[in-house]
Amino acid sequence: MSVAVRAAGLSKAYRDGLRRVEVLREIDLAVEPGEMVAIVGPSGSGKSTLLHLLGALDRPDAGSVVIGGTSLAGMSGAELAAFRNRTIGFVFQFHQLLPDFTALENVMLPGRIAGREPGAVHAHARDLLAEVGLAERFDHFPSQLSGGERQRVALCRALSLEPPLLLADEPTGNLDPASGSHVFELLLDLQARHRTTGILVTHNPEIARRCSRVLELVDGGLRQAPGER
Repeated sequence: MSVAVRAAGLSKAYRDGLRRVEVLREIDLAVEPGEMVAIVGPSGSGKSTLLHLLGALDRPDAGSVVIGGTSLAGMSGAELAAFRNRTIGFVFQFHQLLPDFTALENVMLPGRIAGREPGAVHAHARDLLAEVGLAERFDHFPSQLSGGERQRVALCRALSLEPPLLLADEPTGNLDPASGSHVFELLLDLQARHRTTGILVTHNPEIARRCSRVLELVDGGLRQAPGER
């Protein structure tokens, strides 16, 4: 399952002491269902800020975000939280797994929060972990896993509710090149097989080139990356 993502006139600024810093200026974005779009740009250009706005983790100063025909404008905090839980899967640079939960329990957590039937949640979490080669790691805690294994668990957790939209913020940025390449291959494979729309922020040009399209965020504006057609 996948959704279209639309942003129109998206703007965001922050206060730095007395100075107002414009991070995003009237961003327009259209991502089609099933696409995997990479967003690149210099450090501090606002890539993570844009992802947070698209993922309903923050609110824009101006503009709108529409996901699968649903506008995020005007939603209460509780409504946004419920929408995120059923619609969006997040993968971050740091895995953010709960240290006192096993790999299996971490992947089960979104389903438990959503009130899904425990047996089905348990079975689906096991299937996902097996899908990424972690069938022997169900009962291991994050501290017992390698960096690449932790990120694979985080990817399974992001997909545990089969969300139509996956947002990934530097998902391989904290890994060595070999582990990062392996995790990205798994991400692409899972995204394609689950037919999920994906938006990926990355500094890695090789990873960006593997996506459907590459967009560049520069000086608060979003444009087609150089060399892209």
